[in-house]
Amino acid sequence: MTVALQAEDLHTFYGKSHILHGIGLEVREGEIVTLLGRNGAGKSTTLRSLVGLTHAREGAVRIFGHATTDWAPYRIAALGVGYVPEGRRVFPNLTVEENLKVPLGREGPWTIPRIYELFPRLAHRKSNKGRQLSGGEQEMLAIARALLLNPKLMLLDEPSQGLAPLIVQEVFRTITAARKEGISILLVEQNVRAAVEIADRAYVLDDGKVVWNGAAAEFAKDEERVRSLAGVSAEWE
Repeated sequence: MTVALQAEDLHTFYGKSHILHGIGLEVREGEIVTLLGRNGAGKSTTLRSLVGLTHAREGAVRIFGHATTDWAPYRIAALGVGYVPEGRRVFPNLTVEENLKVPLGREGPWTIPRIYELFPRLAHRKSNKGRQLSGGEQEMLAIARALLLNPKLMLLDEPSQGLAPLIVQEVFRTITAARKEGISILLVEQNVRAAVEIADRAYVLDDGKVVWNGAAAEFAKDEERVRSLAGVSAEWE
């Protein structure tokens, strides 16, 4: 299976603070990989290092065979990489439709009409401002903007954060649907049970290091490991 994303021995700093200590992971084409761990374990920093928002001081990143360690984020996005940051970050004063027109789309199957088919809620609220949307609708909009790039690889940071259980399930169905379209996915998530139910493989971070990796189904079976390594609830939240 072809590797979409590979990171080797990443060391990332914020100022003098050493955050990532030799992170290594890979995402193969057509699979969902989840990155788990407690708050402050280094999950978001890992994603930021992979997409060029926070450059790793040491180590290497390869995306679709390109050495992208020192690339600017726009060059990485142009390879077909979509990034959904923590906190959604929709434009609050733009309408849903205007938010969807912000990304410079790449050719492919994902268009605004198709987004409205996938997310009927957004179609119903396309004239509403971003600030008028619920948390779940904002998350849908954030994912939709990434899909409009017609990515081959998507990185999502805490898509279920602060959402009601039914909305969480809807968001995770969308992630699964994206994989069926051939998109490879790296998912950072606090909701362990939701993540391992859809993921092929899992990595667990603790204090900026990978402390476990393997099949997500294997990880899901060991509730004690889920709680001790991830430090979060093993149930739907």
